[in-house]
Amino acid sequence: MLIRSTWTLTTDATITLPKSYGLDLVKVLHTQLKIEMGSEAIPSTTFAGLVGNCSTSREFVTFRPEEFYQLSLSGLQDTSSKAIADLDLGNQLQFLGATFTIVNREDETTSYEALYQKLVANEPEPVHAFDLRFITPTAFSQNRLYLPLPVPTLMFRSWLERWNHFAPVYLGGDELVGYLGDAIALSRHRIQTCSVQVYQKPITGFTGDASLRVLSRLDPLLANVAHLLVQYGQFSGTGIKPRLGMGCTTWS
Repeated sequence: MLIRSTWTLTTDATITLPKSYGLDLVKVLHTQLKIEMGSEAIPSTTFAGLVGNCSTSREFVTFRPEEFYQLSLSGLQDTSSKAIADLDLGNQLQFLGATFTIVNREDETTSYEALYQKLVANEPEPVHAFDLRFITPTAFSQNRLYLPLPVPTLMFRSWLERWNHFAPVYLGGDELVGYLGDAIALSRHRIQTCSVQVYQKPITGFTGDASLRVLSRLDPLLANVAHLLVQYGQFSGTGIKPRLGMGCTTWS
């Protein structure tokens, strides 16, 4: 089972929190989920919040009344997905002395088998372009550095690693990443860099839009596998530390 749950929140008063608030919030949520953070080699949850129109300074982020913010949690296997599906946050979310009012919740659910059947096994007409939006700072670990760029090979590698770890259907390894990296190009982007506080260390990532184009020489089956991984990225996140609020990705 896969789930992506999104809560819409608002506040009655201006709230100022440290830029590192995300770590405190994700700890609160994992406590309620009864999932121990740090116990999994590849985390079975991804997190994004609070996304919306807020002001940032060097050390703080400010949320304003009459604005709406979104908090998202995704589960990548049955146990974490069920915990998220059963999570009841009530009418308010409280942490670090701040109170947000919850006004809505939406759940998107599917399964690995359903995604694979629909996008690969049924041999649909291949999709040749993908428009991606990176909602929270996204980066990739490369030679002890963090790379804040939408490199297709690195995106597919991050999605494939999580798919192969959790899904019952193995898709392939480095050879598949190589094929996709050679035949799928970044056609355009509009991104900006920004930093996110993770523990005591700021990490620079990118947010914004990026489009991928499938070259004509790619086998239709592999084009469908690429489509599958792009769709999966909306649950798994992209790049490093998706459990801690980085790499939230949507596709249209």
